[in-house]
Amino acid sequence: MLLKQYKSSLIFILLTSLFYLSFAYDLNRNDYIKLISLYVALFVMFYKLIQINKENFTFLAILAFSFRVLFLFATPNLSQDFYRFIWDGRMILQGFNPYLSTPESFILNHIYPIQQAQELYNGMGILNGSHFTNYPPLNQLCFVIAGLFAGKSILGSIIVMRLIIVSADFGILYFGRKLLEKLNIPINTIFWYLLNPFIIIELTGNLHFESVMIFFLVWSLYLLNADKWKYAALVFACSISVKLIPLIFLPVLFQKLSWKKSLVFYTIVGSITLISFVPFITDEFIMNYFETVGLWFQRFEFNASLYYIARAIGYTFRGYNEIAIIGKFIPIFVILLVLIITFFRKNKSTVELISALLFVLAFYFFTATTVHPWYVATLLILSIFTKYKFPLVWSFVGILSYLAYTNSDNTENLYIIGLEYLIIYSVFVWEVFIKKATKMAA
Repeated sequence: MLLKQYKSSLIFILLTSLFYLSFAYDLNRNDYIKLISLYVALFVMFYKLIQINKENFTFLAILAFSFRVLFLFATPNLSQDFYRFIWDGRMILQGFNPYLSTPESFILNHIYPIQQAQELYNGMGILNGSHFTNYPPLNQLCFVIAGLFAGKSILGSIIVMRLIIVSADFGILYFGRKLLEKLNIPINTIFWYLLNPFIIIELTGNLHFESVMIFFLVWSLYLLNADKWKYAALVFACSISVKLIPLIFLPVLFQKLSWKKSLVFYTIVGSITLISFVPFITDEFIMNYFETVGLWFQRFEFNASLYYIARAIGYTFRGYNEIAIIGKFIPIFVILLVLIITFFRKNKSTVELISALLFVLAFYFFTATTVHPWYVATLLILSIFTKYKFPLVWSFVGILSYLAYTNSDNTENLYIIGLEYLIIYSVFVWEVFIKKATKMAA
C-alpha cells in the first residue's frame, strides 16, 4: 500500500514538474489552448497530490517549494509588470523619486537614466510606461534590492525578486501553520494555498508581490489572535506598505479590538504607513499618487463582473461608457458594505473576523472595474482559515481572463467572462446563502 502511494505520488510529481517547466519556459500567453490545458492539468495534479499525501505536511511543503524552484530562471510570460518593478528600483538607486516621473517622459526625450532603460520601457508597454507608479514604499524596497544585486541584468533582477517572493511564502507557511493550529483547523489546509498552481504561477512565476503583502497580513492576524495587537498593528502597516488593499480591512477590526484598542491600533498603522512614505512625499507626489490610484476606479477595466453589467446598462440608456460615473459610486458601495459588516455582523472571534475580511474583499472584487487574476490570492489565503471554498474555485477559473490576450487588440470575450463569474457566483451563493439556509432548516 505504501509503495503504491509513493508510486502514484512520484508519477504526479513528474507530470507536474514537466507541466510547470513547459508553462515557465515554453508558453506564449496567446496560445490559449496550451495555456488552459496546462493549467487544468496542473490543477488535477495539485488536487491528487494533496489527496494522496494530506497527512504528510513535510512532504507537501517540500513539493510546494520545489515546484517554485522550477521557475527560478524563467522570464514571466503572463505579465509585463516586472519590467516596471525593475525600472522603479533602479530609478531609486540613481537618486530619482519614482513617483514624480513616468518612464515615457524620459524615453520620448531620448533620456536613459538607468541601465537598459529602453529595453525596460519596451517590455512594460505604453500603458504602464505612460503612468506614474502606484507601488507603495515597502514594495519599492523589494525593487531596490533587485537593483542592488542585479543592476545591469534583467534576468538577474527577476531572480532576486523571485527569491524575495519565495522567502515570503516560507513566512506564510510558518505563520499560517501556527494560526491554523491555534484555530484548531488541520494544518495541511495551508497547502490549498501554497501548493495551488494559481499561486505558484501568478506570484512566483509572474512576480506579483501579493506574496509579501500576504506574509505580513497572515503574521498580523496571528499576532492579533494572540492578543499582541500592538505588534499586529506594526506588521499590518507593513502589509499596507507593500499593497494598499489591506486598508479596506481596517474598519472590520473594530469589534475584535474594541474602542480603546482600535484607536491605538489605527494610530500605529497610520503612523507607520505614513512614515514609510516620508522619503518620497512632495506636493507633486500626492497629486500623482492619488491620480494613479484613481485610474483603477475611473479608467481601467478588465475581468469585471457587476461593473460590466452596470456598463451595459449605461450603454443602453446613454450610448457611451460611463466608467467615470460608475467608478465614483464603487467606493461608496464598498464603504457601506464595510460599515454594515463592521457594526451589524459578529466579528469578535478570529474565524469570524477573517470571514468578515473575506466577504469585504470579495464584494470589492465583485464591484471593481479591474480584477486581475492575481488579486484573488488574498481571498484564497483568507479562505484557508474559514469554511468557504469559493476563492479556491475562483483561483481555478480565473485563468479564463487570459483569453483576452488571444487577439491582437486584447479585447475580452464577454461570454467567457460571463462563464467565469457564473461559476464563481454559483459557488458563492451556494456556500453563503443556500447551504446556510439548508442547515438552518434542518
